[in-house]
Amino acid sequence: MKKWQLYTSKEIKPQGWIKSQLEIQAKGLSGNLDKVWNSVKESAWIGRTGDSWERMPYWLDGFIPLAYLLEDEDMISRAREYMDIIISRQKEDGWICPYDDADRSKYDTWAVILISKVLTVYYDCSGDERVPSVVYRALKNYYEMLKEEKIKIFDWGKYRWFEAFIALNMLDERFGEEWIRDFARLLKAQGTDYCAITEKWKHPLYCWQWDTHIVNLVMMLKSEAVSHELLGEEYEDVAEKLYGILKEYNGTPVGLFTGDECLSGRSPIQGTELCSVVEQMYSYELLYAYTGDRKWAERLEVLGFNALPATISDDMWAHQYLQQSNQIACQKIPGKPLFGTNNGEAHLFGLEPHFGCCTSNFNQGWPKFALAAFMHSEDCVISAVPLPSELKTEDIYVSLETNYPFENSFRYTIKAERDMDFVIRIPSFAQELTVDREKRENGDVTVKLSAGESREITVSYVTAPCFESRPYGLSTVKCGSLVFSLPIDYEKRMLEYEKDGCERKFPYCDYEYLPKSDWNYAYCESPLSVEKREISDIPFSSQQPPVVIKARVKPIDWGLEPGYDTVCAKVPQSREPIGEAKEIELYPYGCAKLRMTELPKI
Repeated sequence: MKKWQLYTSKEIKPQGWIKSQLEIQAKGLSGNLDKVWNSVKESAWIGRTGDSWERMPYWLDGFIPLAYLLEDEDMISRAREYMDIIISRQKEDGWICPYDDADRSKYDTWAVILISKVLTVYYDCSGDERVPSVVYRALKNYYEMLKEEKIKIFDWGKYRWFEAFIALNMLDERFGEEWIRDFARLLKAQGTDYCAITEKWKHPLYCWQWDTHIVNLVMMLKSEAVSHELLGEEYEDVAEKLYGILKEYNGTPVGLFTGDECLSGRSPIQGTELCSVVEQMYSYELLYAYTGDRKWAERLEVLGFNALPATISDDMWAHQYLQQSNQIACQKIPGKPLFGTNNGEAHLFGLEPHFGCCTSNFNQGWPKFALAAFMHSEDCVISAVPLPSELKTEDIYVSLETNYPFENSFRYTIKAERDMDFVIRIPSFAQELTVDREKRENGDVTVKLSAGESREITVSYVTAPCFESRPYGLSTVKCGSLVFSLPIDYEKRMLEYEKDGCERKFPYCDYEYLPKSDWNYAYCESPLSVEKREISDIPFSSQQPPVVIKARVKPIDWGLEPGYDTVCAKVPQSREPIGEAKEIELYPYGCAKLRMTELPKI
């Protein structure tokens, strides 16, 4: 098992389209949430009277790496200001959360785990040498309170116990004290054993359950990878077994599992919570880093290039709580909600549709994805996710120029200051691989470099569009890591109002997306053809997609889901054509905000 280490924002700098995406994020909700949203602006974490639990730490978890990746002085200054306040308010015994000392036993200590993770992110970005001591004192205090039974792990903390290992592994590497390993065992003993509850995932109920909560489950996938060394256990790839069950019974075309807000089967009209998208990506980033197993990097690409951009507006001022595979409208649903445990507004785009956890937590998606571009071990550097980036360390410089995943060509410029191997991960779906214009067998490309050597390497391969079978006799179109959908034209209806003392006004208001074009189609048996286009200033533009697939379809009498007038039926009520075939353009799933992704073939 090859273990990789992640680089930091001091070493990786985004370029090309991924830098554009991060700049859009910084100008949108993520970069301004502390100015417009009370849960962050008035947070108790910074000495005010607002939320005292997860929302401020969630936001900082993405805002901090975003600021440092872009080298934005204003954002860095704000991040430093907030972290200075949080650090200054740590109690003498190490307690760091803004909660009354007398009531600590009532506080869900998921927030202790989360702020410890945020502090490690801040340390990686800033190099602030106060941080290891702050984390040490916070987790030592947490450990002592648990050991002395002054508190217990419950609710979210019980289901997310393994998240503490992000900070614990850092402490073990730095301090190596026995209490850290004892704490690791204590956390596992009090935490949830997910292997014991998998039967509940096979036929999920339409009721709220900790055991089927989608964010808990996608976080869980990395639990063995991040914890087994401290626990002194052999790694058995439990994640693959649990992933397999989730995919079989709740999988979507873009690598997600339905969860609105708990697991909800394989229907293309059920939703998936945005928090789970970014947490699943983070799990895959760490699974690949801790295990070196290429399948996690490949699965990460599918999420990052499809599910993440699909559920956020082009300008990144609005997001959904839930995205659907077949999403013909984003309008308020009167009466009984379609979603298992969410209300009828959870799929709207806005500031805080349904719950605010996703408002603060979606920030981590793009920055941490950008940080997964390169990884390293003692003797090797790997191009893990081929995003346009620069890597600069004391012993290597790498520049990667590419428009991947919209194109499949890559130019690497490398300079090594010591002997090392440079590895380029090649995905399993690649065809006709060439390296420096010479044909190669498919598989990772390894380049041996000597100290002082400079190299330029060009790589290209072909990805072929294809149909992939889905449940209920439906199909979806894929090409490499990209999933494609039938886009639906729409108009926006702006909703400006005040709720809980917080204004929703342009540009951070809510929107309904109302469909304006037909969506009731089935694929004909015909070839699929790819057409490359220019990448606009908005990489996943809903108006100017950088690549399309041309396909032929026929209209069918699909119908609406009984009881709803803005939701397509789970499956078509008829598959007989009701019109002539025509050619259409399929957009990347991430570009199609309203879309049909799972269609029948006739």
